[in-house]
Amino acid sequence: MSLLELIAAADERGLAASAVACLDRCLPQPADGADPDPLRPLRAGCADGSVWPDRLAEVRAALDAVADTEGAAPQIRKLLGEAPVDRAAPELREWADACSLAALEIHRRFDMPGGDTTTHDTDLLRRCRTGGPEGGGPLVTGELRRQIQILETLAEATDTVGSGAALRRVLDLSTEGRRVLRAAVSRQARGRA
Repeated sequence: MSLLELIAAADERGLAASAVACLDRCLPQPADGADPDPLRPLRAGCADGSVWPDRLAEVRAALDAVADTEGAAPQIRKLLGEAPVDRAAPELREWADACSLAALEIHRRFDMPGGDTTTHDTDLLRRCRTGGPEGGGPLVTGELRRQIQILETLAEATDTVGSGAALRRVLDLSTEGRRVLRAAVSRQARGRA
């Protein structure tokens, strides 16, 4: 299945977890003394929808307090501001879709020399989400693969005893992706220095 088909088929828990994972992978390296995992409370809201509104408010406040204006941080704060307080499927699906596309766009910036992207890149990313990673670059290809793995993992564990293990696997995949993107950001910054 394509990424868009997986998003269309995902349940509320899968949509919430995949969206949070997309944002988690794109968070910039925290400043010294800052919380290294500011989205942790929201991950608990993925497992238990009844705590989602409180956890979402907590994460929004924490990220607003940091007020990082560099890199992907403003885009992540904007997406968190647009997250539905009620985990109703239509709004949640739209939000998860926006988080998916934003994560791919952020990865595309670091696939391109100097971080330059164009309208052609947006068309390319939309095409990658419906078909495959052809022409996407190594970071986009890896991110697309991770998003698909996450949605498949969550779909396989829907309404099963292993749903907690699935959320742990999502965290592992997200952590791997975060390391990859932060290494690319670091390499690009060293190249400009």
